[in-house]
Amino acid sequence: MIRLSAAVILAIWISAVAVIAAQNGAPISLRFLTFRSVELPLGIALAFCVAGGLIVTALLLSLFESSAR
Repeated sequence: MIRLSAAVILAIWISAVAVIAAQNGAPISLRFLTFRSVELPLGIALAFCVAGGLIVTALLLSLFESSAR
């Protein structure tokens, strides 16, 4: 049951990102301290952020599960 609810939440999240990306095609440039990225569409930036968040969360969960055993 937990896997089903996680899959549903992930599907809703991906759908929301896809809708936002389709509506906002204007190029943006990200800034961090003195660094500046190339201009890329907002949808691509959101997709990279979501993918990075999923990867970091999966890594952290696997580390915490292995240390709890």
